[in-house]
Amino acid sequence: MFTGIITNVGRLSSLEKHGGIRLVIDTKDNMDCMTIGDSVACSGVCLTIIANSQDSFTVDVSAETLSKTTIGTWIQGMPINLERSITLNSKLGGHLVTGHVDGLAKILSIERKDNSYRLSIEAPEYLNSFIAANGSVCLDGVSLTVNSIHGRKFSLNLVNYTWNNTTFCERSVGDDLNMEVDLIARYVARLGESGTLLTSPLIGPTIES
Repeated sequence: MFTGIITNVGRLSSLEKHGGIRLVIDTKDNMDCMTIGDSVACSGVCLTIIANSQDSFTVDVSAETLSKTTIGTWIQGMPINLERSITLNSKLGGHLVTGHVDGLAKILSIERKDNSYRLSIEAPEYLNSFIAANGSVCLDGVSLTVNSIHGRKFSLNLVNYTWNNTTFCERSVGDDLNMEVDLIARYVARLGESGTLLTSPLIGPTIES
């Protein structure tokens, strides 16, 4: 589990294909405290460390993950948003993030606005109902707040600090982003589909006027 607060931007130093892909990511953080088997979010994708040194770590990516994320387009030297998994005493600065990508969103526009950047994003059609104004969304591992929605398009603002300390400062119009919808929205939608939400004893029966 993660919070969408990026703690470090690493660089992809090695990419080896072998059915899936093996990645080596260089990081400014000291990785000695991370152990084999620990989880780390790499631009929004939860991956498992299989080897590590003081300034880098290695992960394997399955074919299934490659088919649902942007990792298949990654190239050597590109920046990667990094976040270690949270503990029970961690600060929850963003929102609850699982690192399980729901789909790919696309950057439609980037506009400089005073001390922030305004982005227009297009979500996959099947994720449109999970986006709400003033709600949360995770893009490339970054917890962000939705400003407004127009069909499949939604807008958001990144303050200078977030822009400069994540991979967004190297993004361009047309780029795809790993998108994870809000965890609560996902389960509320599922309950609504099954009818459980309307009959749950915790909520009570629906009253028609």
